[in-house]
Amino acid sequence: MNKTMGREPLWPRFKKLFTVFDPVLSMILLSLVVLALVTQYSAAFDYEGRFLDQVRNFAVAFLVMWAAANIPPQTLMKAAVPLYTLGVILLIGVALFGDISKGARRWLNLGFVRLQPSEIMKIAMPLMLAWFFQQRENISGWREFLVAAVLLIIPSVLILRQPDLGTAMLVLAAGFFVMFFAGISWRVLAWMLVIALASLPLVWSMMHDYQRERVLTLLDPSKDPLGKGFHIIQSTIAVGSGGLTGKGFLKGTQTHLEFIPERTTDFIFAVLAEEFGLLGCVVLLVLYTCLIIRGLVIAANAPTLFSRLMAGSISLIFFTYAFVNIGMVSGILPVVGVPLPLMSYGGTALVTLGLGAGILMSIQNTKKLVQT
Repeated sequence: MNKTMGREPLWPRFKKLFTVFDPVLSMILLSLVVLALVTQYSAAFDYEGRFLDQVRNFAVAFLVMWAAANIPPQTLMKAAVPLYTLGVILLIGVALFGDISKGARRWLNLGFVRLQPSEIMKIAMPLMLAWFFQQRENISGWREFLVAAVLLIIPSVLILRQPDLGTAMLVLAAGFFVMFFAGISWRVLAWMLVIALASLPLVWSMMHDYQRERVLTLLDPSKDPLGKGFHIIQSTIAVGSGGLTGKGFLKGTQTHLEFIPERTTDFIFAVLAEEFGLLGCVVLLVLYTCLIIRGLVIAANAPTLFSRLMAGSISLIFFTYAFVNIGMVSGILPVVGVPLPLMSYGGTALVTLGLGAGILMSIQNTKKLVQT
């Protein structure tokens, strides 16, 4: 008997690896990448090699997205508990043995690689909670949400103590979105809001001096225009000076006279606003909106509770990134070091977002297979 009988030919099996991309989501992401590269080229014009580094970062993020898109959600679900446990252990390792840089202890040197474990939790946290609620699909009492809250608080506190307020906010948001889509009641949400407001004085007393300064600077940046308020003042000037159509590509004065700090990373939105104006900002916001809507559509059509919770959480993570970054650049939120998704320079955030996009495509692909 022919040993190859019953086996799928090699080419169809190979072809499947490249047909996992969701066409709608892929077009939105491609449009964002084009806009990002154009803006990054201008922002990094005076930084030798940075633009090419970002191109390589996109290539790595694409490979991660492709790999994630080929992993079935069932396999991801099996990895939830080990990945979450590993992330918490590494965060404890950071607290005990982490490298200190610029007053923060966020990195763990393992000898052969230097890790920032808090980045792992951006995906491990929603994975863990989605797995948790999948195991209790027919149970939605307050005890389950209390356990989920404890699972969420443990890594968030460890990250907050590094200190890394921006990443802690993103991890908290990712976990909260899973709990929200799992069906947490509005009464519980109301109590959570009351408790959060009541705890503000305690939170203020626990904040580091630089974190308090960021909040006070937000309220009145003119108190220290050449120091703590410089970032916000210069970024808002750049955003406002762009007008309707902007000053033109490579013609931003705030950008190229180096008045915008961190213009390739956290404040790249100011570069876009100055050179492409309100129209450029609207294009970016429309693309983000389409990305989030497509993710929520994938979540709504997902075949399992785990897939729905993961897709919904990942979609709103993109929203959180964009909302917090644009808010801080525009002067309506404190500066917390959250990058603009797919726009800011940096490999770690791009890989995390690429992984999230790949998971969305995996869920969409699984949904099509189930329907077939």
